[in-house]
Amino acid sequence: MTLSYSHAHQQGSGTTEVVAVLVAITDHTARVLTVDQGKLLPNGPLMPLHRSLQAGVRQWVEEQTQQPLGYLEQLYTFVDTNRRNIDGHALVYVSYLGLVQETQAQLQSQASWQDWYDYFPWENHLHGMPSMIVEFIVPALLDWANTAEDDVSRQRRIQRIGLCWGVSQPVFADDVQNIGAENRLDKEPTYESKEWVAEHVLLRYEMLYEAGLIPEAPTYPPTYETKILPEQWSQLIGAPMYYDHRRVIATAISRLRAKIEYRPLIFGLMPEVFTLSQLQQSVEALSGVRLHKQNFRRLLDSQHLVTETGDSSSAQRGRPAKLYRFRHDIELQSLLMDSKLPKRK
Repeated sequence: MTLSYSHAHQQGSGTTEVVAVLVAITDHTARVLTVDQGKLLPNGPLMPLHRSLQAGVRQWVEEQTQQPLGYLEQLYTFVDTNRRNIDGHALVYVSYLGLVQETQAQLQSQASWQDWYDYFPWENHLHGMPSMIVEFIVPALLDWANTAEDDVSRQRRIQRIGLCWGVSQPVFADDVQNIGAENRLDKEPTYESKEWVAEHVLLRYEMLYEAGLIPEAPTYPPTYETKILPEQWSQLIGAPMYYDHRRVIATAISRLRAKIEYRPLIFGLMPEVFTLSQLQQSVEALSGVRLHKQNFRRLLDSQHLVTETGDSSSAQRGRPAKLYRFRHDIELQSLLMDSKLPKRK
């Protein structure tokens, strides 16, 4: 099965498209703007209307979202060999990451905001590591590792699994070649917890793609022997998308998660005034992990990122919280340098 779906768009004569990953935070939930019932990212043919490609993308995005765009940066240039124009040339698309504030403004037809964890459920660790990683993903990947051509390749795959998924499984790591999938179901594996690297989103997605464990992969469903995956696997592994658009989102999340550790990009997603709890919850929504409250606030104080407004929130319960705003007088490029988000242990 493949979701390259060459019929989804009419073929044109152009060879380059622009694809945008527009991110917003609403009710402490990270969301992306999509079209075609969540199956595509906003995209369109490259139209050189500006001398600066980025200026053209900014105007195009603002027309899509009906509001000004804050931070914008180019991600990568992808080649989709499954899509061809009318002359038979492979399609190239230039991807951008943009930060906006979701509003109730009327979106263009078929555009809708989607929770990005609907596409990557294994990336949401706000309530601990998702059970699907230990119960299904890692065992299935170990079955895939067993299909390697030689022992060296098999060991490299096993090492990649441990590094990407934050677990190590010494029993199967040693005996994966000798234990069949049918016997593994009778055993209770004990996984050792390792560091979960939040910004490895793209590496994890590409491993699932390589192993044929997601619907977009040309080898899905996997042909190697595995009895780990449940019948409803296609619903559990996240919403698929046309073309490589889920890979583009994975690239954007990886970039954003890495950058929020040393640049205050989060303020491009926040309202003008906010409480410190709202700020922390928004950062957590992006990173997918809980942060240590006291350490997070000490980091804000030490870097002088925010300033009090003198007002308080009108909380319905409990004590009203102080309102803050971002200090615009601080040079953005130097903020949070060499600092890491204080993750909860």
